[in-house]
Amino acid sequence: MPTCQGKATETSRTDTFAAFVGIDWADKEHAICVLDGDQNTSDQLKHSAEAIDAWATRMHQQFGGRPVAVAIEQSRGGLFHALMQYEHLRLFPINPKQAANYRKALACSGAKSDPADAHMLARFLREHHDQLRPWEGDTAETRRIAALCELRRKIVEARKSEAQRLGSMLKLYFPQAIDLVGPLHGPLALELLGRWPTLKKLQRANPKTLQKFFRQHGQRNDEKIKEQVQQIRAFRHLTKDAAIIEPTALYVGLLIKQIEQFNEAIAEFEKQLDAAFSKHEDAAIFRSLPGAGEALAPRLLAAMGSERERFSEAKEVQAYCGIAPVTRRSGQACRVSMRRACPKFIRQTFHEFADQARRWSAWSKAYYEQLRGQGKRHHAAVRALAFKWIRIIFRMWKTRTPYDENRYQQQLQRRNSPLAKYLPSP
Repeated sequence: MPTCQGKATETSRTDTFAAFVGIDWADKEHAICVLDGDQNTSDQLKHSAEAIDAWATRMHQQFGGRPVAVAIEQSRGGLFHALMQYEHLRLFPINPKQAANYRKALACSGAKSDPADAHMLARFLREHHDQLRPWEGDTAETRRIAALCELRRKIVEARKSEAQRLGSMLKLYFPQAIDLVGPLHGPLALELLGRWPTLKKLQRANPKTLQKFFRQHGQRNDEKIKEQVQQIRAFRHLTKDAAIIEPTALYVGLLIKQIEQFNEAIAEFEKQLDAAFSKHEDAAIFRSLPGAGEALAPRLLAAMGSERERFSEAKEVQAYCGIAPVTRRSGQACRVSMRRACPKFIRQTFHEFADQARRWSAWSKAYYEQLRGQGKRHHAAVRALAFKWIRIIFRMWKTRTPYDENRYQQQLQRRNSPLAKYLPSP
């Protein structure tokens, strides 16, 4: 499911909570610990809408509507989605690594249980809430775009897996089809294999039927079409064993139907995503980015969110999304590594955008090539470019200003940037 994105602002020490709650979530029943002053109350909460609503209402009544801090080891999922709607519950998503390290500090033996974990989370929140970041949701429109983007990507990845499986099956009895039809999730591949799932059936087809078929799928060169039909006639069977061909072809038919369903779902997601993105007030900002296009512009909007107070500096975005590296120093040793603890889909969004931007932006291309010339590998150079782009996007997002390539290049030349000599003259 999509990540529940919200702004993260540090809680001041003057904030007061009526109680601190730790929830160790599970599939069917959650362990809960409520710390109210010196009182420690443990309970079990069933994972149902009715039980969660009754518990939240009880917290509201028990503490007179005052805010209650809730620590939970997730920032998405059914329980988190259910608790989002209650204003008196202030949610604090806790990184599992933070919780694990705190647990080790309290229980050196490694002892673990659900009630103990719930108590540990509540205690961790009570003692360190001033250093933790509470969650606050974006607008419904932004969260809808974020959900559509992430779920669309999941469907695309699922389709990719099925297409790879289809390729593996074809290699068992009909390998020529892989080169003949192009992308295995494309309409040419799906229709051809649906009508002629084996080489024997394809070779029996009337040449005029095959020529008409290829014309219907966008091929206009008659000579090339005739050559293609002749090539099909000349194909040699990898195997003629019916015990292999018939069951495998049956399975290929199932895979084709599944890929067709994925294609239909992707088209519907893209239709709804385009409609939702077009209506969003920040759409023009992210559409102005070079290379963002229809796919990446909504993802960048979802990554930044709609709460302008969520981030106060660009470096917070760089660290949050995982583009900024992690530096570890100890004595004379210093190690810089890629940041792993981050929302992977958001990191992937900025990475993919930077890779596209270098094809459309002159200064991005110059910076990328400069890094490659210094010996940086492709992905390291793209991450460094994404690091720069986040600063630009952050400023655009804060000021609600679309990107202007010419303006940015003029700023580089005004500052005598090393990149300026690689840019075209104004």
